Amino acid sequence: MTKAREKATSLLLVDDDATFCQALRRALEKRGFAVTVAHSVERALPLAQANPPQYAVVDLKMGGASGLTLVKALHEFDPSTRIVMLTGYASIATAVEAVKLGATQYLSKPANADEIIAAFGCRTTADAQLKAQVLPLDRLEWEHIQRVLREQHNNISSAARSLNMHRRTLQRKLGRSQVAKC
Repeated sequence: MTKAREKATSLLLVDDDATFCQALRRALEKRGFAVTVAHSVERALPLAQANPPQYAVVDLKMGGASGLTLVKALHEFDPSTRIVMLTGYASIATAVEAVKLGATQYLSKPANADEIIAAFGCRTTADAQLKAQVLPLDRLEWEHIQRVLREQHNNISSAARSLNMHRRTLQRKLGRSQVAKC
């Protein structure tokens, strides 16, 4: 290992999309990270246990174990590891679960290196003014409620049952003005 790599900030990138990993790895290395790549939770666990990373980018859905399993393990190995969970399947339930297990942030795909770095809360010279385009939990909840409501043909009672929520609670949430976009 070179001295420059030893001094670089360690980052574990876990995603089953090899092309995405290759592109993101190059982008993150250009921004000063020493990136280690794994294409499954099973391959990432021994790497993380042997050398817990300072940062991690973990995909939610991969072949084999869920990325949530890895988030939990990474947080157990080193609670100071900053973890960004990436997903193409954003939902309130998984966002809340990821944060409870130790994720720092939850981003919807596609996400680029600048958005990921901003989600970590890192500030580099080139990225000082960058803000992540991260959907706040309120916005994710609003979108999920709207999707379920459409699926239930705008029937409040049916949507409330599907959401496991009291009908009046759902009506209150719907009565509020739409959450402002990021």
